Amino acid sequence: MGAHHHGHSHSHSHGTNVNKKSLILALIVIGGWMVVELIGGLWTGSLALLADAGHMFSDFFNLFISLAAMIAAGRAVSKRKTFGNHRYEILAALFNGAALLVIAVFIVSEAVQRAGTTQEIMGGPMIIIAVVGLIANILCLYILSGGEIKENLNMKGAFLHVIGDTLGSVGAIIAGLSIYFFNWYAMDLILSAGIAVLIGIAGWNLCKESIHILVEGAPAHVDCDEVKAELKKIPGVLAVHDMHVWTITSGLYSFTCHLVVEEHFRLKGQDVLVEANRWIYDNLGIEHSTIQIEYEDLRHLEHSTV
Repeated sequence: MGAHHHGHSHSHSHGTNVNKKSLILALIVIGGWMVVELIGGLWTGSLALLADAGHMFSDFFNLFISLAAMIAAGRAVSKRKTFGNHRYEILAALFNGAALLVIAVFIVSEAVQRAGTTQEIMGGPMIIIAVVGLIANILCLYILSGGEIKENLNMKGAFLHVIGDTLGSVGAIIAGLSIYFFNWYAMDLILSAGIAVLIGIAGWNLCKESIHILVEGAPAHVDCDEVKAELKKIPGVLAVHDMHVWTITSGLYSFTCHLVVEEHFRLKGQDVLVEANRWIYDNLGIEHSTIQIEYEDLRHLEHSTV
């Protein structure tokens, strides 16, 4: 006897539509400003601006990948893909995290190569370009905040990329001011390296979260020992085994387990099943659950025949 609940489609599809619109608007803003900042970085000779332009290019590409993954995830379930294409979103998030790490390494490497050399940097134009870039990044953050950045790992990755860009713009402004007023050219390299470290940390954490999902680790909000203990409190339940809980994609979870029920509860098995499913939904927010009921005498029979 088992139960299968699957009622996430409406809320999940609504969130997906909002996320798509946010990504498309962010792509327009980032794509337009990326070209301006790249030209400005080459013109002024600033590594901070070039690093920020490179980060913006990565943002544009990764936002595009995120959007493509979201569209692919919306395709219907097939016989060969019974969970659909939701995992594409997690793969895109992993790609975003890896891209952040690559960007961080590139910026640090470039800063090390420039260390000890003297390169003229145009502080005034650098400040103007960085300020406008900061405004563009803040606009993107506002656009993306309308999506599910807390619930959706793919959107979180996109949001982290733009935060990295925002930090890059702030760093470029500080470096520009230092160069313009004090001729501290080294500040351009120092701030670039500092921003790279922050970008690297964000990328590392995003990779860890994505890999945890891909290897089917339990969601962070689920304590498996607590779940077993609570299910055993249901009248008639003797034991819980073969329990598995994992994430399909951000905000979409699955749960399975076997409940061993006392023999004299055989006529009330459906009641036990309903109560167990209700607890899973109310306390864990999991709508997709499959629970198998086993009776005490059946368990004895299975052990005796082994």
